[in-house]
Amino acid sequence: MRLGMVLKPNARVDERMGVLNPACARLQDGTLELYPRMVAPGNVSRIGSFGAHERSDGVLEVEPHGFALEPTAAYEFRTKSGGYGCEDPRVTFVAALKKYVMLYVAFGPQGPWIAAAVSDDGFHWRRLGLIRFEDSTEPFADKDAALFPESVVSPDGVASLAFYHRPTLKISVARGEGAVDVLEALPERRHEGIGIGYVPLAAVRADISALCVVRERHLLSLPPATWGTIKVGAGTPPVRVAEGWLSVIHGVDPISHPDGATRLRYCAGIIVHDARHLDRIVYRSRDPLFVPELPSEIHGTVGDVVFPTGIDRRDERTFDIYYGMADYSIGRGRLTLA
Repeated sequence: MRLGMVLKPNARVDERMGVLNPACARLQDGTLELYPRMVAPGNVSRIGSFGAHERSDGVLEVEPHGFALEPTAAYEFRTKSGGYGCEDPRVTFVAALKKYVMLYVAFGPQGPWIAAAVSDDGFHWRRLGLIRFEDSTEPFADKDAALFPESVVSPDGVASLAFYHRPTLKISVARGEGAVDVLEALPERRHEGIGIGYVPLAAVRADISALCVVRERHLLSLPPATWGTIKVGAGTPPVRVAEGWLSVIHGVDPISHPDGATRLRYCAGIIVHDARHLDRIVYRSRDPLFVPELPSEIHGTVGDVVFPTGIDRRDERTFDIYYGMADYSIGRGRLTLA
């Protein structure tokens, strides 16, 4: 169920081009904080911080708290055209660390790459650096990172912190919708999909910077569905439900427009992992949870996009989902599990 638009750009130069794809977190006092990507001219991205309060009539009021992160690290800058900065955060409170962890996309000299930051209170953030994969010497574009809130056992039997990520083809970064024909022609095994990385918990407890060093990883194999035929990627951080680990993810499909062009549509759907074995997907919604339908989801900076990034538990079976609308504004919906 859609609950309406939450945020859209105003006249301020640092958000004029878009306010989108927010993380969210419940703070220690129970209040809700939103962390949207805010885009300035030149496609320069910052991560904002907004307090959110739901009125008795269900309308969500937001109050700006400044920026959680602005591009200051070398890996968040580049001189090439096409923009730079801090993009698409996801925030998870990790009880084992007693910290909020933000995974976000640092768009810098080598293109998009996952970076991490931590906070004790959800307001003041400290960078840890770029995520590194021990089994890889070649850099690759990577996006859509979201951390599980509890430790899990890795495939090698190590108590670990796990996170989603999406190794991304260079053609997707360079050409966007211009790569539709190439992406459609790829064999299914080469489609972009969700990976899971594992970081040993003991190492992170000894030194928080170890959160950036990934010891194990694998790709997920998802059951077939009517959506996500070109690629799938992480959406919201996973949450624990009776059936396992639930996440609202995004999928990308080709659609034909009236002008005859083939374009990409971003929709949202559900997956559930086995509670103990994250590589086992016990459920994938056959059809999308929701697709672009509203004018604000169809028309924007990039049209035909709903992009889930934030999830707020309201009770054991009810969650609010925060999502980007056409890469320009933010919407909210409510998911109730049977």
